[in-house]
Amino acid sequence: MIKVGVLAYQGSVVEHIASLSKIEGVDPVEVRTAQELQSVSGLIIPGGESTTIGKLLNDFKLAGPLKEKIEAGLPVWGTCAGMILLAKEIVGESTSHLSVMDIQVKRNAYGSQLDSFCKKAYVPKIAPDEIPLVFIRAPWVESVGSDVEILLQEKGKIVAVEQANMLATSFHPELSDDLSFHRYFIHLIERNKK
Repeated sequence: MIKVGVLAYQGSVVEHIASLSKIEGVDPVEVRTAQELQSVSGLIIPGGESTTIGKLLNDFKLAGPLKEKIEAGLPVWGTCAGMILLAKEIVGESTSHLSVMDIQVKRNAYGSQLDSFCKKAYVPKIAPDEIPLVFIRAPWVESVGSDVEILLQEKGKIVAVEQANMLATSFHPELSDDLSFHRYFIHLIERNKK
């Protein structure tokens, strides 16, 4: 069994756990402490409120250990707020959170909750068919470093990226029935174990 953690301070934790539990051979667990972090082979940082999650990472003294684990190769996937937490740079802000992924992100780039939308798109590296994308107060990536692979652009904006052991999406795969991104993340974990 592959033990996959979901950072469980706030946001779409239950939805990610539910998606992961549909994949054979995966044991999804909630992660809140450094001790729990040690037991997982990969971690999902869910959508939610990036400022709140960032504050809780510090309050629970998990920011440092998590950054170290990611830099040492722990597979991590940030969705929406999780993308913001991974980014080295946030547009208009002087500080960032974990600063591990060589991307510059724009928070709430798509506007307010009312500007949320769903669409389908092909993401060739992830799945052979179109997959549903759910955008909720989503960020987008303004620029990427040379080591970052762009997986998907939506209307000219970068919304899915991969760099080494890190995956980040502006949208919420856990809010659809499609498991393509979750399966791909498991593949990333398995690849990392070799």
